[in-house]
Amino acid sequence: MNIIKIKDRQELDLRTPTMPWYVEKFIQYKLPDLSPSSLLEYVRDYETFFSWLLAEGLSQGPAIRDVQLEELEKLHMDSIDNFKMFLSTRQIHTNSKTTISRKLSSLRSLFHYLSQIAEDDHFYPLLKRNVMAKVSIKRTHKPKDTAARLEGKLLQEQEIDEFIAFIKEDYGAEVAKNKQALYAYMQNRIRDTCIISLILNSGLRVSELVNMNTDDLDLKKRLLYVFRKGKNDDTFKTPVYFRQDAIQELQQYLSLRESQYKAPKREKALFLAMANGKQEGSRMTKRAIQEMVIKYAKRFGKPYLSVHKLRHSFATDYYLRNDLYKTQEQLGHASPETTQIYAHLTDRTMAEAIDRMKE
Repeated sequence: MNIIKIKDRQELDLRTPTMPWYVEKFIQYKLPDLSPSSLLEYVRDYETFFSWLLAEGLSQGPAIRDVQLEELEKLHMDSIDNFKMFLSTRQIHTNSKTTISRKLSSLRSLFHYLSQIAEDDHFYPLLKRNVMAKVSIKRTHKPKDTAARLEGKLLQEQEIDEFIAFIKEDYGAEVAKNKQALYAYMQNRIRDTCIISLILNSGLRVSELVNMNTDDLDLKKRLLYVFRKGKNDDTFKTPVYFRQDAIQELQQYLSLRESQYKAPKREKALFLAMANGKQEGSRMTKRAIQEMVIKYAKRFGKPYLSVHKLRHSFATDYYLRNDLYKTQEQLGHASPETTQIYAHLTDRTMAEAIDRMKE
């Protein structure tokens, strides 16, 4: 059971009725092929676009669900250009070039469906004119460019062990004067060390961590069984290896999981948290893990670290010792092209290592 997909499906079911009827029709059409998480992103993108149409007077509304097909047909390229400008300027802190491209791609998928696939009662397309067919969406994440953005923002070589050791032993001294922070650290030190060690020794995504149950872990074989991103089959989990270095932290956490977090028998989640005022532990959330990593990263002196950058740190280190296709399999990438960013990253890493040998 994929916990994140279940929650996203519930939110999707709540948000979809607020959309125009033709968006609901599109979501139903896409359900067999796309995950609820992907479709939820579509709906969020449409909320942004329709809200902008209403604010600009390009739709009479009054609500998002009242945006008419005829109003979409009358949109000019100038309107789409203005929407792109809105995304890039008014929301500059939340929309990167990649995010803007994704939002435009979401719109193009909807407009394509309405103009090329969906039909009215007389077998005519629901949308007679598709302005989004004229929109060119540039690819924004070539492997080399992604590698350039990540350069200098990952843990390398001994830094991986140093970061794990910092969380396990040294963070307490950093917050010694803050009783509340120190108490929280002492309560969760073993769990937090285990989570970060597992990411840095397996390359798991945060969603895969959140979904993991206790019976998804095989210590003897050093295997984790996880729901991989992009796979809609919720009955099959993919085996993922983790390094021997994570064994000790996993054993320490498992030894106190039930006693420390008061895990009820019905709770199968591997990683638990005790919410304020609660008597029993429950599955950690994606946000909790993300915020936990950021907290330690700031004190470690690398505030740019995130869960995803820890995954990149593992992948770069793993690629140095293996090949492209093994790295692709370990990370669960659908295409080897995605994995090529580590070829570019490791070129620089190897060059730096050679320079250090000369010192």
